[in-house]
Amino acid sequence: MRFLVTATAAMLTIALSTTAQAFCGFYVARADTSLFNQASQVVLVRDDDRTVITMANDFQGDVEDFAVVIPVPTFIEREQINVSNRAVVEHLDAYTAPRLVEYHDPDPCVRYELMSRMAQDASSPVPKMSKDDRERSHGVTIEASYTVGEYDILILSAEESTGLIKWLDDNEYRIPKGAESVVDSYLKQDMRFFVAKVNLKEQAKFGFSYLRPLQVAYESNKFMLPIRLGTLNAQGKQELYVYALTRTGRVETTNYRTVKLPSNTDVPEFVQAEFSDFYRAMFDKQTHKENERGVFLEYAWDMAWCDPCAADPLSSEELRKLGVFWIDSSQNARMGKSGAENVFVTRLHVRYDKDHFPEDLMFQETGDRQNYQGRYVIRHPFRGQTSCDASSYYAEVKKRQDREAQTLVDLTGWDIDDIRNKIDYIDGAIPEADKEPWWKRIWK
Repeated sequence: MRFLVTATAAMLTIALSTTAQAFCGFYVARADTSLFNQASQVVLVRDDDRTVITMANDFQGDVEDFAVVIPVPTFIEREQINVSNRAVVEHLDAYTAPRLVEYHDPDPCVRYELMSRMAQDASSPVPKMSKDDRERSHGVTIEASYTVGEYDILILSAEESTGLIKWLDDNEYRIPKGAESVVDSYLKQDMRFFVAKVNLKEQAKFGFSYLRPLQVAYESNKFMLPIRLGTLNAQGKQELYVYALTRTGRVETTNYRTVKLPSNTDVPEFVQAEFSDFYRAMFDKQTHKENERGVFLEYAWDMAWCDPCAADPLSSEELRKLGVFWIDSSQNARMGKSGAENVFVTRLHVRYDKDHFPEDLMFQETGDRQNYQGRYVIRHPFRGQTSCDASSYYAEVKKRQDREAQTLVDLTGWDIDDIRNKIDYIDGAIPEADKEPWWKRIWK
């Protein structure tokens, strides 16, 4: 039996990168999609009414059982479908991931004219499925059938949801309960259904042991991502990452709140070793603050550069593979320019289920090109030998470390005592707030 899959991406494990120097400070870790199991990844390239969508499949199991059914707003021809390289999506994920950076305090006895910079944030052959009488009785029309790479593709239209569901069931696509009303709403919008399954012979010919991302290009005034079918057969909440590439600027949702994650905050040193736990806890808390209905902005930046860089910007060739059709990679190469000069990337993170996200995600492009990233800062105190009286510096560091502890409580909800026990306070002192008044220690 084949079954319906509408989410996209693979189960991965958290990995912290080795230290790499960036423009300002040092990047030491990133919160990529591997922090979350079964995280779906979708790249949306959008300009005017033209859209290219890349879907990285999260299917796990026997590929013979893989199928995907996706509502699309218009008829899709063979030339509008492509199979991409998942390494490009992984690069985009790494480039846009929230990141942890570190700074090291200089010797307090040495004066640097540029010390104020340290506080600067990062802002400055297809199976034959003939249209026989039984299929026509369901009101289902196979408008087109294609083989693209290792996938067999069908484009379906239908007169009513019950007929389409019956057709899918007859053709061994297992449909989740409750799908009829959702399918009916798409049919009322005159949408088609993009159906893909793996062609085992083609896959063997290509030699891939995994499913490559599917791409579809189309024109429609609807800038949207259908997620409701995916909620019907999901086990619990799903993680979705949307990477939007536009000419104009930041992309936001119009039917849900788009919220910036807290950023440019100082956190204790030990967070470097626990960054994945920190980020999950912070995202959990922010999600609950938005009553589990928020769409979170994690990155918005001109693709040509980054500060600090969790990965190099994508090349012109990689952007073209994602469907950024307005750049000319060959011309850019001759002129010594990056193809990313006219590409703005937005990274959105959504945790959704059918109760809190009853509607599909609707988007709009904005003219906002202000740079933003989820960025968290570790400031290491100077612990070397000093040649002057540095008592005032040490006193300030102790206060700073306690502020960082409280910030971490606010971001994650973690226990303050547990946090303080993990902080390597300068010269071993405890926070001022926890010290006994001096007069209580006189006659002890």
